[in-house]
Amino acid sequence: MALHIVLVEPEIPPNTGNIARSCAATGSVLHLVKPLGFSIDDRSLKRAGLDYWPYVQVRIHESLEEFLEEYRDRRPRMFLATTKGERCYTDVAFQDEDMILFGRETAGLPRDFIEANRQRSIRIPLSEDTRLRSLNLSNSVSIILFEALRQMNFPGLE
Repeated sequence: MALHIVLVEPEIPPNTGNIARSCAATGSVLHLVKPLGFSIDDRSLKRAGLDYWPYVQVRIHESLEEFLEEYRDRRPRMFLATTKGERCYTDVAFQDEDMILFGRETAGLPRDFIEANRQRSIRIPLSEDTRLRSLNLSNSVSIILFEALRQMNFPGLE
């Protein structure tokens, strides 16, 4: 059993390191979709993930298109986490093998991709104050990841 966290074009090494640590601690699979805003060997990436990197299942994809093509025939359920999501993340009944996609820190997921998949878009409720655009990426991943795990009764976790 595993959830899949998919980071599309992540830019900030410490965010990815923190997310890798969460994936290691929960048995979730981490997908990194290029281009990345850092090198996989980046010191700050490694530092943020501490000594958890050997325990993370990491899959690297050359592009969003390549990622989607690879999983097209398997037909996993994919949810797009975006501030433009149609429904709240708590309104989804998460299941084993679900994939949750997150966009880059400065721009999110591509707008055309969101529009083409609007029915699968989810959001974390935020203040209506327009100056507050979003939460930190690693915080957003943790919020949704742990809600999904809670719904599944924390499989394999104690």
